[in-house]
Amino acid sequence: MKKHYSTILSLFETCRTMRELKQLHGLMITTSVIKDIIPLSKLIDFCTTSESSSLNYAKSVFRKIQQPSVYIWNSMIKGYSNSDTPHEAFFLYREMLQRGHSPDHFTYPFVLKACSIVYDIEFGMCIHNHVLKTGFEVNVYVSTCLLNLYVSCEDMKAGLQVFDKIPKWNVVAWTTLIAGYVNSDCFCEAIRVFKDMENFNVEPNEITMTNVLVASGKSRDLATGKWAHDRVCELGYDPFESKSNCNVILATAIVDMYAKCGCLKVARDLFNKMPKRNLVAWNSMIAGYNQYGHAEEALRIFSEMRFSGFDPDKATFLSVIGASAKLGALALGQSLHAYISKLSIDKDVAIGTALLDKYAKIGDAKTARQIFHDLQTKDAMAWTSMIIGLAMHGHGEEALSTFKRMQEDPNVTPDQITYIGVLCACSHVGLVEEGKRHFAEMSEIYGILPSIEHYGCMVDLLSRAGHFEEAERLVEQMPVKPNAASMGSSLEWL
Repeated sequence: MKKHYSTILSLFETCRTMRELKQLHGLMITTSVIKDIIPLSKLIDFCTTSESSSLNYAKSVFRKIQQPSVYIWNSMIKGYSNSDTPHEAFFLYREMLQRGHSPDHFTYPFVLKACSIVYDIEFGMCIHNHVLKTGFEVNVYVSTCLLNLYVSCEDMKAGLQVFDKIPKWNVVAWTTLIAGYVNSDCFCEAIRVFKDMENFNVEPNEITMTNVLVASGKSRDLATGKWAHDRVCELGYDPFESKSNCNVILATAIVDMYAKCGCLKVARDLFNKMPKRNLVAWNSMIAGYNQYGHAEEALRIFSEMRFSGFDPDKATFLSVIGASAKLGALALGQSLHAYISKLSIDKDVAIGTALLDKYAKIGDAKTARQIFHDLQTKDAMAWTSMIIGLAMHGHGEEALSTFKRMQEDPNVTPDQITYIGVLCACSHVGLVEEGKRHFAEMSEIYGILPSIEHYGCMVDLLSRAGHFEEAERLVEQMPVKPNAASMGSSLEWL
């Protein structure tokens, strides 16, 4: 028995495939080693963690064990938390408790990871209660996983409370909190936490710096972005030095930060230095050029990307469609539309909205209407793009009827931009009273405070209809200082 035992344990070290594992399992059964908990643990471990793992096989073995150890329970829960069916980890955890086993400091992180993946904060809160009752909140690993749960579910208030109680703040905890703020679009908070982390002399890692660069780019905080870039170099993480030191994700974050902040030359120079490029890096450059009015350069980068063998994704198309719309490039827009239709993503609400906006801007209302009609789901942006497109090209009555249908849709709510299109439509059709009604209801019904653009539309509407004194009174009553556009609309008709 002892000879078989040591032989089987050594065979586990050389086992590489499920076929070999099954043969080893058979040997364990014929030699009665199957009753020993250590070989069983190794068997379950292989099935749940190796590259050729099989959770179904692990489960079939697990169900035949009369008294699984906590280690075996943990292996099964870990396996499912890393699988395509992480919710199965919940069932195993409940069963583990029902059968009288006490979770340890490994059990909780595996279950909490599953909660984070499926965004099940309610079950996660139950686990949190168990952690508190069993005293494992003092374990840094467990408490960091609790923090990750809350920030993954965008409950930053609860996440911060957990963070404050972590016995020892390490780089993982700090980075988790920073990433949570980034994913919740609280970019300034993410930067503030990073600065606190620096003050506590905790050295950031590459993941930390990537999140800080993303926060800097999203908040257009160039000063912090440059500081973060310098910090990356100080830490020895500079991804532009050589291929051996290349972290494509970090390099992309740096390029994206400069592109979003409008430093297109710096972004392009760094982009050219990248030893390796991914699709996100290409998209960052295309989006940057498009955002800052360099549509031709955006399309040139797009051509380079295609020549380099990269296939565009949704983000690529959104930028390129916008660039073609700015240039009024009808032929290019049509070829992009055909390409998108071939990939069967033209029904996507964001892509569809970008396409209809493009056609509306170049005056092709017929195609814009067809795309709008074909959208299975219409969000506020899709409705708004259609309304503004119609209003811009003299289809005021159709724009207003489209707005009426939008108001009847319970899933969308008009925003400030929608009302610019509505008021513009009223101005083109000369519907003064309807324009006044819409101007009033935007704040009374939807709580939208009129901006200078809305006042400008109303001044234009009143002036076009010959209501000059009323237009002048409106200009005088404006809560914001009138600009040349709003004054010009009034004076143009005097």
